[in-house]
Amino acid sequence: MRGYAKLICLAGAAVMAATVALGAQAKDDPIVGMWMLDTAKSTFKPGPPPKSVMLSVDAAGKGYKISVDAVGADGKPMRWGFSTDADGKDAPVTGNPNYDTAALTRLSAGSGTTVYKKGGKPVMTVKSSVSADGKTLTTTATGTNPAGQEVHNVSVYMKH
Repeated sequence: MRGYAKLICLAGAAVMAATVALGAQAKDDPIVGMWMLDTAKSTFKPGPPPKSVMLSVDAAGKGYKISVDAVGADGKPMRWGFSTDADGKDAPVTGNPNYDTAALTRLSAGSGTTVYKKGGKPVMTVKSSVSADGKTLTTTATGTNPAGQEVHNVSVYMKH
């Protein structure tokens, strides 16, 4: 369960951060597309890192539809997703037992902050930014995982 919980925290933080990175809703929106975790460029405290995380970000109305396909360090798969307007209001998270909602706030065209909540209580904050060339998404997640451990993950995603 420990590895599965870490996967949930990592994947959730990364995906939520991805949704707030950019606000434009066009086919050329750099956040829209597939993002693959680069574990060699990322750090996970506590570890170990997941085996893989693939994020699918699609434009949907005023916001995004997010799908996560991940494999934890323990080899267990996890698929989940959500839709959000990226407007700072709580959006329901489905398929991820550690978060009920996420509140996304865009800070600029290429950066944002997401606050994950469980039972209405904030448990994880994620700051995100997309590189100027639109090829790299970096997220920094801080908070507490379901085991009560402090989390500080810096995840680097490459556009796939």
